[in-house]
Amino acid sequence: MRRRKKQKEVDRALLQAIFKSEAEWKKLRHIIDNGIDPVIETRQKLLLAEAKYMFLIKEAKRRNVSLLPY
Repeated sequence: MRRRKKQKEVDRALLQAIFKSEAEWKKLRHIIDNGIDPVIETRQKLLLAEAKYMFLIKEAKRRNVSLLPY
């Protein structure tokens, strides 16, 4: 019983991290797409944000986390 409650808390935190990193990735993508001459640092931040988002998505898939029960 206790383990399942802890697992649900971790899953909920994982979903929140996914939504946060997705928003950051989309914001940086918008800046790059609408910028005239993107700075190298911004492009690096974009790549890092994308990698973080993809990692979290893969982790959610591995853990069988679904948005439906939340």
